[in-house]
Amino acid sequence: MIGIETSQSSIQSVESTVQLIYFRRPLKARFRALFILRSIGCDLSVKWIAKCLHDDSALLKHELAYCLGQMQNKTAIPVLIEVLEDVSQEPIVRHEAGEALGAIGDILARDILKKFTKDSCKEIAETCELALRRIDLVSSTGVKTESPYQSIDPTVAALSEDVDELGATLLDTSKPLWDRYSAMFKLRNINTDRAIKALAQGNVSFAICLYCEDSALFRHEVAYVLGQAQSPVAIQELKDRLTLPSENCMVRHECAEALGAIATEECTSILQNYVNDGEVCLLFLRCSQCPFCKIRRIQGYLFPA
Repeated sequence: MIGIETSQSSIQSVESTVQLIYFRRPLKARFRALFILRSIGCDLSVKWIAKCLHDDSALLKHELAYCLGQMQNKTAIPVLIEVLEDVSQEPIVRHEAGEALGAIGDILARDILKKFTKDSCKEIAETCELALRRIDLVSSTGVKTESPYQSIDPTVAALSEDVDELGATLLDTSKPLWDRYSAMFKLRNINTDRAIKALAQGNVSFAICLYCEDSALFRHEVAYVLGQAQSPVAIQELKDRLTLPSENCMVRHECAEALGAIATEECTSILQNYVNDGEVCLLFLRCSQCPFCKIRRIQGYLFPA
C-alpha cells in the first residue's frame, strides 16, 4: 500500500486543522496544527502539509518537511523530491526534505538522493549521503532506526555502551559521519549526565561537539539531540552557538529549539534576548512561557499536556 488509508474521522480531524496551517495564523498556532496533521498521518494530511511548502517561513517549511519524513507516508515522496530539487528553497528546507526521504526509506528516492550527494551545498550533500545509506540499510536488512524518543533517526544507534568510546567516536572528524551520528544517538539514548558530558580526550562535554567546525550539519544534529535529551548540562554550549551571529542558521535554529525544550528559567532568559532575531527563537520562547497550558515536548514537538 502506497499511502495510509483515510478514515472519515481522520478527514474531519484534518479539515478542522486546515484553517490553522494554511492561512495566515500565528506561527505557534500553525505549528500546533502541523503536529496534529502529523499525528493523523493519512494521505490527506500529506496533501495539506504539502500546500504550505512554498510559505514565506523557512522555519515552518523545514518543520513541514521533517514531519513528512516522520509520518513515513510514501505519498509524500514526490513532494519531498520536488523540494530537494528546488534550488530556490532555503538550504535548511532542502536538507530536511532529503532527510525525510531517508526516513521514509523507500528505494524510489534512491536515485534522486544519489544525485544530490554531489550538491554544491555541503549540508545537503551530507544529508543525502546519510539518507541514501539509511535506505540501503532498510531495504537490505529491514533494520529500523526508531528511537526511544518516538522519532525516526537518520542512522542506527551504536551498539557500544562505553561512554568514553562513544564520545571519542563523536569527536573524531576522521570517522564517517554515519558512525559519528550513531555514537551521538547512542549517547542520547543513554542520557545520563556522564553520557551527555561524554568525556573524550580530557574534560570536554558531549555538547562540545557544537564547536566542531567540520560540519554544520553535524552541529545542528547535536543541538537537536540535546533538545531531545532535555539536559540542563548543555545550556551553556547551546547558548554559545545561538549567540554566534556567524553560525549557520540551521545550527542556531536547533540551539533555540533545544533551549526551548530544556525550558528552564535560564533558557527563557536566553531566548528573550533573541525574540527579534528573525523567527528562530520566538516560537520556542512563547511555547516555554505559555500561560494557558503546561507544555510537554516529544522529539521537538509541542502539545498541550
